[in-house]
Formats: sequence, structure tokens, C-alpha cells
Amino acid sequence: MAVDLLLGLQWGDEGKGKIVDVLTTSYDIIARFQGGPNAGHTLEFEGNKHVLHTIPSGIFHPKAVNLIGNGVVIDPVIFMKEIEALEPYSIDFSKKLLISKKAHLILPTHRLLDAASEASKGKAKIGSTLKGIGPTYMDKTGRNGIRVGDILASNWEDRYRRLTLKHLNILKSYNISIEYDLKDLEDSYFKSIEALRKFELVDSEQYLIDAQENGSKILAEGAQGSLLDIDFGTYPFVTSSTTTAAGACTGLGVAPNKIKEVFGIFKAYVTRVGSGPFPTELFDNDGKKMAKVGNEFGSTTGRERRCGWIDLVALKYCININGVTQLIMMKGDVLSGFNKIKVCTAYQTKSGRIDYFPYDIASQGIKPIFEELPGWQEDLTGITDLKEFPVNFNNYISYLEKTLKTPIKIVSVGPDRKQTIFR
Repeated sequence: MAVDLLLGLQWGDEGKGKIVDVLTTSYDIIARFQGGPNAGHTLEFEGNKHVLHTIPSGIFHPKAVNLIGNGVVIDPVIFMKEIEALEPYSIDFSKKLLISKKAHLILPTHRLLDAASEASKGKAKIGSTLKGIGPTYMDKTGRNGIRVGDILASNWEDRYRRLTLKHLNILKSYNISIEYDLKDLEDSYFKSIEALRKFELVDSEQYLIDAQENGSKILAEGAQGSLLDIDFGTYPFVTSSTTTAAGACTGLGVAPNKIKEVFGIFKAYVTRVGSGPFPTELFDNDGKKMAKVGNEFGSTTGRERRCGWIDLVALKYCININGVTQLIMMKGDVLSGFNKIKVCTAYQTKSGRIDYFPYDIASQGIKPIFEELPGWQEDLTGITDLKEFPVNFNNYISYLEKTLKTPIKIVSVGPDRKQTIFR
């Protein structure tokens, strides 16, 4: 049985959580493959809004098993707060949630290192969420990390102390004063570790191998977006993990030839949180309108998102590096009311016009080359059938499909799971 994959094609915040929630009824297992609590997947249904950071977005469905894969980094304190927030929903986590023993743990000192590193950069800061993600992945690749399975060992606290001491020594090297009470941080941390031990900790790659052999349908869920990928994103303004399709293989132990459908999610426009280049960013009233109508504030940090017209150069790039087979367009409703819709089809650089995503878009002096399409005035949020789509909205979708050479199979017209139209 093949594994389907769902990931973001921009700088994150595309609406992955909502679509995983919508698609979960077709799957037996939802498996998160990378990132940490820097992700914020927002789900809305039955008048309630939920933000998940570590737990996969299929957790509200009664049948699906949710797996936190080995490629994820886990902060036990944040994880337990998520669990507590879900208590009113009577979810049986003993049957519904599995955690890979190979997933790495975020320590309190990882967060301190993150804060010190970001503060030391001054104006050159990258826009870290300060959740300790980067330092945790650094310890992982440096072969110093502590994994979930380690908390079952009798000497786990000794390992914790050694790594914490190393971090404290590194903190001294920063010419930045970070105020903290390590004892207070550790009190809540160790309580959360005790609670984490009570969950089902598994050899996740073998679990998924067995599940495939037994015919289970599996959906791999990514976090962040492809343009934040550590290799292929707008480096160094990126996250610390592989957010592209390849991350599902390394973050779950899924073989490349087992991946079937690759669902790529994008907004009808573009947003970005934090620092970094953004060719189509708007600084005028159009950008302000997008932000206001789209409620563009980070679900994890609350930071205001930067907004701009859709960038098809970047979007084609992400479709290609991920092998996307189906597209899902989010927030088309936000563009209602614009007389003209702009679409970036190429870049003007110091060296001339290009239609591909270059090595470094920050230093190229890139200016977007736009085409204009007629907008639509109709409110889309109450639409329940694609036959009700305004003509110009349909034309916009058709233009994107033709240019991107990939079918748009789902269109979202609002945040609620019911505001989802299948094409």
C-alpha cells in the first residue's frame, strides 16, 4: 500500500492542518514527519478553533491513528500543554497517538541557546520562533542529541546533565545576557518527561512498514513550507529540517518508491512570517487588505504575516522539487473585492529576465514581473458547490492550472472544514 504525502509549497502557513483534517476520513494513519512546536496547524470545525503544534492534525477523527515520526523534535512541556488542551474532547491517546522512539527531545537549554543566538544577530536575525528547534537539530546532526527512547534508560538523566552542561558553557560564549531560572524550567520539564513516558513509544519505521504490508492507508503530514527547507529554501532564512517530500522518507522511514500522491498546498496569494527575501511582498493598501481579511497572524507566535501577490516562479520550483501530483488552493476567498489580481510570472534581475528560482534571491536585486487578471467581487465563503464559483475566480484557477501544469483538486473558501470544495 502506497503512502500519500501532504506539504506546503510556500513559506508555511498555507493551511496544511485544515486539509489534513479534511482528508483524514480517507486514511488510517496520519504521520507527522518533520519540524517541532514552531509549527502551528490551525483547524476549525463546529464553531471551535484548534491550534496543534506537535500532534498530527488527524487527532480529532475517531478512527485514524496519529504518529509523531522520528524526524520531529519534541518539547515535552509544550507537548503536554497540547494534550491538556485536548482533554475536553475525550480522546483516547493510548489508541490514537504514537510517538517515535527516534524523535529528538528539545531541552530547556536548547531554547536558551536559540534566544541567545537570535539576539546576537541583531538586525541580521533570521526570525526564529525561539522554540529551540535549530539547536536541537544541530545536536541531532552533531550526534549529541537525546531521543525519546532514551528517557526509558536508567542513565537518561546523566545524559541530560552532560548535554545541559555543554549548552551552558556555549551560552557563556555569547556576548548576550539571557535571564533564566534553570531550576524552574527543569521542574516543569521533568514532570513533562514523566508524563511522556506514559504514551505509546514505538519503533515508528517498523510500525509503518507493518502498516503498509497490512494495507493501511497512510498520509504523511509536513510542517512549515518548502521555501523554508534547509537545503532548497531561502537560506539562511529557513527552518532546520527538510520540509520537502524527501523529508517524509528520512522523517518516517518511508521508501521513495512507496510514495504515491503528493498533495501540494498553496495560498491564492503569498505570506511570510519573520525575516527573509520576499519578491512579491506588498507594502501598500492591497497588502494591508490581504492581511486583514485573511487574518494573517502566526498561529504559533502571533506575529503579523507579510503579504504579497502569488509568485508562480517560486511555486513552480516547489512543485518540481517535491514531485507534486495534485494542488490544493487555500484562501481564494481573501482575494474577493480586488479589481485586478496580479500574478508574478518571472523575475527581473541585474543580469536580465529569468523564469526560474535562483540560488540567492536576496542578492539578485529581484523585481517581480507581473501579469494582471480580472478580479471578482463576490463573497466565496458561503459557496458549497464549484458550480457557484464566479467566472473570474474560475478563470484564475484555470490560469494557475495551465501555467503550473498541475491540477488543482481542492479549493478552500474559508477556515472551516466545511468550506472546502472538491473539483
